[in-house]
Amino acid sequence: MTTPIELFYWPTPNGYKITIYLEEAGVPYNVNYVNIGKGDQFKPEFLKISPNNRMPAIVDPEGPGGEPVSVFESGAILQYLGRKFKKFYPETERERVAVEEWLFWQVGGLGPMAGQAHHFRNYAPEKIAYGIDRYTNEVNRLYGVMNTRLGEADYLGGDYSIADMASIGWVRSYEAQGQNLDDFPNLKRWYEAVMARPAVKAGIAVGQEERARMNLASDKDAQSVLFGQKAR
Repeated sequence: MTTPIELFYWPTPNGYKITIYLEEAGVPYNVNYVNIGKGDQFKPEFLKISPNNRMPAIVDPEGPGGEPVSVFESGAILQYLGRKFKKFYPETERERVAVEEWLFWQVGGLGPMAGQAHHFRNYAPEKIAYGIDRYTNEVNRLYGVMNTRLGEADYLGGDYSIADMASIGWVRSYEAQGQNLDDFPNLKRWYEAVMARPAVKAGIAVGQEERARMNLASDKDAQSVLFGQKAR
């Protein structure tokens, strides 16, 4: 029996990446909520495992050599879990390259640009047309990149993988980014297929009650914390 992974988490697009993987892989885990609305991410004990004061992070009690290891940054966590449990992360180099391309594409492009679109469209203290247009248009371009890729393959890395898990939480908020999935039929097909997976539903459901306790019952409210309204 695998000792549960200790997950440090809040229900946001980046947090969903890890709960989705753990649910898909059937890995036991304990959730340690990092309430970003209350500033838990700045506590010294959390900074020891996530020095950039961002969740998610994990501690694996059965890390390399049987010793505990902590991992921060969502992409690095997905790679670590994929290597350890040998699921949703190919072992052959050619297949792994394809997955890693799209994983890093999400980490370096889709996530940050979607986050900026959220901020300027919904939470900036003043409406700045330049910021709204710049980031809405860039997300639109990135959706187009996904749409082209998904016209070639069922999933971003070929088969369903950590690359899809990394992107789904961000695409889930497409309306708040000023996007219409009907404009991207291949992306829409992928979105509906991934969102229909039971483990994806279960991963996204983690922490919704906890978030409601702090009066952030909707994704829009949670993102107001994530993208600057209550940033510290």
